[in-house]
Order: sequence, then structure tokens, then C-alpha cells
Amino acid sequence: MSVPASTRLQSIDALRGLVILFMLLDHVRETFYLHMQVNDPMDVSQTDPALFASRLLAHLCAPVFVFLTGTSAFLYGTKHDGRASVSSFLFKRGLFLVVLEITLVNFAWTFQFPPGVIYLQVIWVIGLSMLALALLVWLPRGVLVALGLLLVAGHNLLDAVHFAPGHWAYVPWSILHDRGWIEVGPSLHLRTSYPLLPWIGVIALGYAAGPWFGSAVDASSRQRKLSLWAAGALGTFLLLRLCNGYGDAPWASGEHAAQTLMSFFNITKYPPSLLFLALTLGIGLLLLVWLERRGQSALIRLLAVFGAAPMFFYLLHLYVLKLLYLLAASVWGLNQGQHFGFDSVPALWLCSLVLIVVLYPPVRWFARLKARRRDIAWLKYL
Repeated sequence: MSVPASTRLQSIDALRGLVILFMLLDHVRETFYLHMQVNDPMDVSQTDPALFASRLLAHLCAPVFVFLTGTSAFLYGTKHDGRASVSSFLFKRGLFLVVLEITLVNFAWTFQFPPGVIYLQVIWVIGLSMLALALLVWLPRGVLVALGLLLVAGHNLLDAVHFAPGHWAYVPWSILHDRGWIEVGPSLHLRTSYPLLPWIGVIALGYAAGPWFGSAVDASSRQRKLSLWAAGALGTFLLLRLCNGYGDAPWASGEHAAQTLMSFFNITKYPPSLLFLALTLGIGLLLLVWLERRGQSALIRLLAVFGAAPMFFYLLHLYVLKLLYLLAASVWGLNQGQHFGFDSVPALWLCSLVLIVVLYPPVRWFARLKARRRDIAWLKYL
């Protein structure tokens, strides 16, 4: 059974919109819960289960978004002139995202100009992944899948490889695999928060999955393939986690059942471990199947609005959160030591729900503008 493009492709926008809202929750946490900051992986003996669950939910964001970036790149090529057009677009947009990270995005987090520190985070790594994919699209699909799986499954073999500052390999390795500080000058430091190597594997797999969303592929076949890959990813996670060996730091039994469960799902994001990606991508693929089966429901339409203008939403919500924090701190003062913050995790959820309502109209306006004015080339970069 084939499905209309509006349903087939809207599921991608809906999933992108869903993880964007999870990201909003996590960024509300990073803005208004700094007095209860969490490490990666989290300290399950010190982290409240509600806070742990909120952070765990946000783990879906980057893997799903990078995977869908690859899928969307393939679909872009079906509407234009094939691989040459895709490669050119990926190169230009990748550079755009790298510049955006070190300018508008970094300023939204720090409000410091000139910056003393530039944090190279998710937009940076998506940009670099797109630059890599601009070259990889010329590979045969089978080779691309093999390379993607190798990077995702094999990069943990490199966990023991480190280089000291001053070594010639320190800077490239800090970008590729290890989080690190790069000194550009006495007054400027770079923090490579998102090591690149495994993300290239994720975007490559997303691109390789693109043909499943072609107009000639029927919905049942696509959903079966997505479900099988999801089962393989989740099965890999469960098998390796139960063996407590390769793919992430070991888990351990806690003082109570909740703590043991938290330890089991306490996975490493920086860089994303094999188990991190197996769990999050497995869940993401199942969500994609579920969202497509929902058809044109009100929920799908709501989520697709946020997913249709992801970069616009990203920039908008960062500046709104920063301004809200400054306003709250000026009105109520620093009520949590050196920070202004909420007293509970439910307050984070409530704030996120309010922001969803507030941000929906401007995002919907921009998404409609983007769809209506296809003659304005720069809109597609947002």
C-alpha cells in the first residue's frame, strides 16, 4: 500500500518535531536547573529518578535528528539533480551550520562578545557530518551502510586512545573522538563537546535509509524495514548491556530497583557510545513507524509544524530561554546559590509546556513562509 507524500514525509517532520520538543525540555533544564546539573553518564546515586528520566528522554534528540538529516538529504536529491546537487547542498549547508554554531548559537548560550570560550556542540557536529556526507554520497549504498555501521559499532574500540595537549594529534583527535579543550589564543578556547566520528556513521545510515521513503515504496514495506532495523538495534543494546561488556561503561546493581534500572540505562553521549546509539536509534525508528501510522491526526500536524522549521525553532528557543532567565534573575534574584532555578522537575515540564504554546505561532508562521516562498533560497537552510 502506497501512501501520499504528505503522510509519508510528514512522519519525518513529526518525528523531528517530537525530538525538538524533548530538546526544549532539556534546554529548560540546562537553563533553570543548573543548581542540579548532571554529568554524563549520570551519577545514579545522586540523581533524582525524575531528573534522570528527563535527561534520558533528551538522549533521543541528537541521534534522531542527525539520522533524519541524512534521510532528508537523500530525499532532497530525488527532487533535484541527484548526487551532485545533494553534495553541493550538504557542503554549503554544513559550512553554514559550523559558522552558525560559533556565532549566533554560541552567543545565545553565553551572551559574551567577544567570546572567551566557544562551545562546539550539536549544530557544529551536524555541520561537520554534512560536510563528510557531501563526500560519502558518491559511495555505493552498500559501502555507505557498511561504513556507517563500522563507525557506530567500532568507534568504542578507540576509547583507550588519547593524546596529551601539545601532541600533533591532540587537536584532530579532540574533534574526532575525545572531548577536549583547544587553545586558539590566550583569550579564546574551544570546547569540542560533540566528538564527530560516530555522528558521521549516523548520518551515513540515515542517508542510506532514504530510498525506503521513495514514492514507489509502499508503506507496509517501509514500516517492516524500519521495524526490523529497530529490533536489531534494540536487540544489540539488550544483548551487549546484559553481557556488561563492550559498548559502554558497565552498569551495576543499586540500593533499590529504581537505581539498578537507572544504572542499566545510564549510557554515554559524549561521544555517543554504541549502546547509546543502538538504544536511541532503535526507539527513533519505532517512533517513525508509529507516527506514519497515525496518518494526518492533530498530533502529527502539531509535531510536523515544529519539525518543518527546526533551525528557526532552535535559534528562537535559545534566545527566548536566555532572556527569560535574565528576566527571572532580575525580578526574583539568584534563589539557588549562584543561579536562579526551579525547585522541582515538574516545574521544568510545566515551563516546557508553556513554551511549546508560546513558540508554536511564530514557528508555524515561519514554516508556512518557508513552504510558500520556495523562491527565497536561504530559507531552506533554516
